[in-house]
Formats: sequence, C-alpha cells, structure tokens
Amino acid sequence: MWNYKFTVPENKQVRVIVHTDCKNEADDQFAVAHHLMTPRFQVKGLIAGHFWKNPQTYGEEGTAKASYDEILKVMDLMGVKEQYPVYMGAARGLENEETPIDCEGVRFLIDEAMREDERPLYIACQGSLTDVASALLIKPEIAERMTVIWIGGGDYPAGGFEFNLMMDVHAANVVFSSKVPVWQVPKSLYKVMAVSLAELQLKVRPCGAIGKYLFEQMTDFNHYAAKYEMAWPHGEIWGLGDQGTIAVLMEELEKVSYDLIPAPRIGEDMTYIHGQKNREIRVYKYLDARLTLEDFFAKLAINYGKAE
Repeated sequence: MWNYKFTVPENKQVRVIVHTDCKNEADDQFAVAHHLMTPRFQVKGLIAGHFWKNPQTYGEEGTAKASYDEILKVMDLMGVKEQYPVYMGAARGLENEETPIDCEGVRFLIDEAMREDERPLYIACQGSLTDVASALLIKPEIAERMTVIWIGGGDYPAGGFEFNLMMDVHAANVVFSSKVPVWQVPKSLYKVMAVSLAELQLKVRPCGAIGKYLFEQMTDFNHYAAKYEMAWPHGEIWGLGDQGTIAVLMEELEKVSYDLIPAPRIGEDMTYIHGQKNREIRVYKYLDARLTLEDFFAKLAINYGKAE
C-alpha cells in the first residue's frame, strides 16, 4: 500500500486509534494522513469527534458528522478509504462526570482495548476527551489496557483556556481521575509544530490529490478564520499541533522530555486544581518539531509525490 523501501519490525509496532475533530479547522487532516502513512502504527480505526461548542455552520449536533465526512474525504484522496474503519463519536460533551454517552465510537474503543494483542494500544486524541471518558465509565477495566495521548489542556502549573479542553471539561476530569495512563501535550508545546503557508506550498501541494487538498483547505480556512478578527491565525503561519501524538510515539525515549505529576482536577474555568490523590500522568515539555514535520513531508512525497 505504501512506497517505502524499509519495514518496521513487528515487535516495534503499536496499535493506534485516531480520535479527531477533523473538520474543526485545518490541521487535523494533516495528522490523519500522517498517522495512516506511518508504518510503526497499526491504525485499527478512526473515531470522529465533536466540536459542539464551536459549531461553525454545522450546528451543535452536526459537528461529529462533519468530522466523520472529512475523515472519509481525506482517506479517499489518499486512496485508502476501504482500508480503515471509521466510527461516529458522541455529538456533544458529557452532561456530568457520571453519565457516559454511548455510541459506536465508544463501543469500538472498548472492543479494541479488550482484544487480546501483545502490541500496546494508544488512543491518539486530538480533540475532546468525551468518547474516551464514556468508554472508561462504561468499562473501567480498559484503563489498564491502553494509553491515552491527548493534545489539549492549558499550560502548567496554572492551566486556563484551551480549545480541546473547552469542548468537555467533565470528560477531562473523568479521564484524569481514572487509572488510565495519560500522556498530555499541553497548549504551549503543541504550538511548536509551526509551518508557513509557503513551506506547505513547496512541500505539500505538489503531492497528488491529497497534497493539493491539504494545502488548499488550509489556505481557505485561513481566510475564513480571519473574518472573525481574532489574534489567531496570524495570516501566513499555521500550526500542525495535532502531529504531537505522532511525535511522542515516534521519538526515542531519551530525546523526549516530560514531567510526571499527579493528575490535577480541572475547574470550570479550565484552571488546574492540584493536590489531588490521582495517579501520575506524563506532561510533555519538549517535542522534536523538525523530526516530526520532516517525517510527514518525506512520507507524503514518497507516497504521493514523484520520489522513488
């Protein structure tokens, strides 16, 4: 399926479920493509996540479906639409910390976590934690059978506003207070995955139908977002922050940097409340942006450009 001249030893491969709010903005599509093109990852399926508090033109109940359709579009342009199953996640966030939202994405996550497989399972979560939290509430024993990598949360120690966290604070508290291993990539760190539109025109746009689409949908969204007169985006620079899940799974352990801290509780204002009796989670402090982004550009060129 891919044009690589190398293989990854089976004992170095890992299972991955990609959870993405793929139509929220313009970087998720890049992360979906990168996960699928990475031979170390045995992608077992993708879950379409909501972004119901920022519904744009989709309506509060329609954002997960928009993500679902966008995942299928990216896979179709990559020529792999039939290779990976895609599941709908919840349409909105949890109402409280006790009541799960059952859906096909949650059931898929539970089934994969409970499946006997020597390869470790990672949930690459690039949006809200709603579906992960629901799965843990329905079947708590999956906590010992997977690791959650989350792109989200404010910076330590104080916390504060962060988009993915805003989508479902209840879910974040469920996950943080559970026993599941969590690797968190907070806001200031995922922002190091910066790219310029010129760089994307040079390295992404020439790479077939998928490269053209990735570039053009980003430039289109750049103009769409500018209408709202926000400080972000800046006009010519974007961030591929969701690539952080790939970065932490690909890098050598001695090159990554993280703190182990007891998981905090998160207040309604999205600040961290420390002093809880929760287990420790990883909070990353460093990612190799050059390695991650150049790996993406290389894989895209090898598989969809003119490289041999």
